[in-house]
Amino acid sequence: MSAGLDALLIRVGAWALALIWLAPLAYAVWTAFHPAAYETHFALLAPITVENFPKAWVQAPFARYFLNTILLVTSILGVQLVVGTLAAFAFARLQFAGKSGLFALVLMQMMVMPDILIVENYQTMRALGLVDTIAGIGLPYMASGFAIFLLRQTFLTIPRELDEAARMEGASLRHLILRVYVPLAKPTYIAFGLVSVSAHWNDFIWPLIVTNSVEARPLTVGLSIFSATDSGVQWSVINAATLMTSAPLLLGFLIFQRQFVQSFLRAGIK
Repeated sequence: MSAGLDALLIRVGAWALALIWLAPLAYAVWTAFHPAAYETHFALLAPITVENFPKAWVQAPFARYFLNTILLVTSILGVQLVVGTLAAFAFARLQFAGKSGLFALVLMQMMVMPDILIVENYQTMRALGLVDTIAGIGLPYMASGFAIFLLRQTFLTIPRELDEAARMEGASLRHLILRVYVPLAKPTYIAFGLVSVSAHWNDFIWPLIVTNSVEARPLTVGLSIFSATDSGVQWSVINAATLMTSAPLLLGFLIFQRQFVQSFLRAGIK
């Protein structure tokens, strides 16, 4: 009897938390698809409209914000995968002086919150002349300790016999990495790619500090300026813009939900 009651309480609590989590999203969807008069008036027969979306699109340079964000997340992910692959292979298969110490530094990077380094990162970007540029936003994140750690752990599980077979066939080190290790680590690449894209698509504090113009602003910063209290924009239009900016991630998760979960399980992320 007690076990059944505990299960019931857990289920009720899970549903309550789910409803609390969905409430802001449900409100955003409601206001985005209804006229401004129904922002706080919930009527079952309220007229549905999509006019809020074109209104939001023309009131701010969202096309530029989308372009900046796509360039930002793809460039960060591309460099992270290249650097992570090479560093992980070196830590997993090569022998060199100071290997353990360097890997310890990589692990230490994972323990440092990025927000702690904002001042130092800004001074570095200013010295390099990269303030208010997409490169300035992405450069501090392009060497990911998390990517190196994940890929190293995956590479260690690959049998050394495959190395020997490939080398007997005359494969160079570059071909060994590209044709043996990278294909076998595909689940890990997918898992990390999903994490990296979602994290940098939603990043706000650092892009807000390092950007000053439309030419470099990503979606998160552009949306915060668009939805400022003194902008005079209606909540229905603001929520339509919010849905537009979050739609790619939401749709991507809904479409690739199964691959998302399987990739994490196969990559060993708990």
